[in-house]
Amino acid sequence: MAVPILRYGKDDMSRVFSRTQLDNSEYIAVVDSIIADVRARGDEALFEYAFKFDKQEINADSILVSQKEIDEAYAAVDKSLIESIRKAKASILAYHSRQRDKFRGEFFKSGTYGKSTLGWIYRPLSRVGLYVPGGKASYPSTVLMTALPAKAAGVGEIIVTTPNINNPAILVACKECGIDKIYKVGGAQAVAAMAYGTQSIPRVDLIAGPGNVFVTLAKKQVFGHVAIDMIAGPSEILVIADETANPTLLAGDLLSQAEHDELAASILVTTSEKIAKQVDEELARQTALLSRKDIIEKSLSNNGAIILAKDMDEAIAIADKVAPEHLEVCAKDADKIALKLSNAGAIFVGNYSPEPLGDYFAGPSHVLPTSGSARYSSVLSVDTFMKKISYIEYDKDDLLSIGDDVIALAQSEGFTAHANTIMIRKNK
Repeated sequence: MAVPILRYGKDDMSRVFSRTQLDNSEYIAVVDSIIADVRARGDEALFEYAFKFDKQEINADSILVSQKEIDEAYAAVDKSLIESIRKAKASILAYHSRQRDKFRGEFFKSGTYGKSTLGWIYRPLSRVGLYVPGGKASYPSTVLMTALPAKAAGVGEIIVTTPNINNPAILVACKECGIDKIYKVGGAQAVAAMAYGTQSIPRVDLIAGPGNVFVTLAKKQVFGHVAIDMIAGPSEILVIADETANPTLLAGDLLSQAEHDELAASILVTTSEKIAKQVDEELARQTALLSRKDIIEKSLSNNGAIILAKDMDEAIAIADKVAPEHLEVCAKDADKIALKLSNAGAIFVGNYSPEPLGDYFAGPSHVLPTSGSARYSSVLSVDTFMKKISYIEYDKDDLLSIGDDVIALAQSEGFTAHANTIMIRKNK
């Protein structure tokens, strides 16, 4: 297995820069059909799809995870893992609680029109739905990374849908995070249920959390009826390194993303040809020792790359063009380089800040923009679960001082009723 070593400006970079949202048009009709069916038949459709896709027999009495099932999950999970979940919870919640402190509302005198007061009021959403995927792996960390920002925001009710109820760690994580209700539903049907509501599952204000292609397309389709966090694609990492970096560590970090799935992308951008060759060798050596070897090899073969940059400025330019989900900087003056970067979901600075630290423990959510969308979107955070309301307060003198201008603008657009309501106040 050899990852191609490419010279920026000389070799074809399409495998690096063409990573946009994948063409999933073949699945759209299926997803649309599922959404329409759930919207029309509610629980009845959910129960049928649960059996068809997940081989689960559920009904109105069993769709909700019971306290008995949660107790059994605690008994099945190793106590050391429960303790690790609690430590991670404390770290993540502390980070987002500090972020919550800024959402107190802000008011200011405009200074332009006398006594007028302007500002904004922040309010948390009333109810949100979190999707926790099943599939090729179990993700109790997704519970932590989605539920705790919502908790810190002050969301009134948090529900979870997941097809992976046979994994007790997910149920433990839900309980530790104070999830109100856990439903045994997955796929596009779960998204539809949260977007429109069924007899058992209430409609939510926002749906957050990653999932497979059907979940992702369903979120995209229901947007507008309900808010969503983002449209997430396959996982990706880009590492910037110079001659001071450790090739063993670099390879390990690249492989940590390649093991997600065959579509994941792992990219090294380095100013050192020696480091490039050493990392390529390390990738082969370490892959042979790992449990998800087959997935890793396909991921690296299809989407992996090592890019040689002439200097650090060029490396930064490449990274910003890729706009990766995860971006590591393993180089001299890594902190200074990090502050020059503009496009990334999360930046990991230095040799002792590997990407898995962000996946599980550090604090910021691991739900991040992918496929280049970091050019314009942000990490899931307290902001995701808050809304901002404008606050406008003028007194009589303030309004009268600018009333003619409002009237003129309204009349120019043909809105005489807009102008009239200002005139009434002026004349009175």
